Amino acid sequence: MLQISPEHIMQQRRSSPAGRPSGTDGSDFSYRMVVDSRYTKVAKGKSHLKALFALQTVSQVIGSLLLWVSASQGPELNRFAVLSVSIGFISLIIGHIGQRRSQVNLLRAYTFISCIATAFSIARMVRNDVLLKVIHYKNVEALTNYELLKVAHLLFGVVLQIFVFIIVPSLVRNMSPPKRSQ
Repeated sequence: MLQISPEHIMQQRRSSPAGRPSGTDGSDFSYRMVVDSRYTKVAKGKSHLKALFALQTVSQVIGSLLLWVSASQGPELNRFAVLSVSIGFISLIIGHIGQRRSQVNLLRAYTFISCIATAFSIARMVRNDVLLKVIHYKNVEALTNYELLKVAHLLFGVVLQIFVFIIVPSLVRNMSPPKRSQ
């Protein structure tokens, strides 16, 4: 009597000409494709968010260094700069936890808090009249290298914030379960 081993049966299932195990009828194909597409979008969104976190971390480190240089030059510390850097780091921590745990509410909080940090950064520049110098003189050469670095840092932060507004809502939409129509 011929005995068939379990390994032989599994080998036959794997090498089916239809490309799927012989035990399925294929009726769940469309459902699997919808779920797979959403999971793929979530994975891409998370990888984009991870790259954005890296860039924002670099921006926050640069902001911290600019704050340190500013503190060493004068006795008065700009409150908006301190708030911007502090809130920026807090938002990065919240966003990173939200991304790791796939928690939509933390990602929304990250978007809101990072927006506040960017607003404080803009307020810092307006308070120091650096942007008004550029607009008034219409010449970047009127700025010192330090002021020019602060303006470049601000513009970099604003561009990153625009990407936050693009990436995070898309990721949240794909992470949330689809709404049922009634």
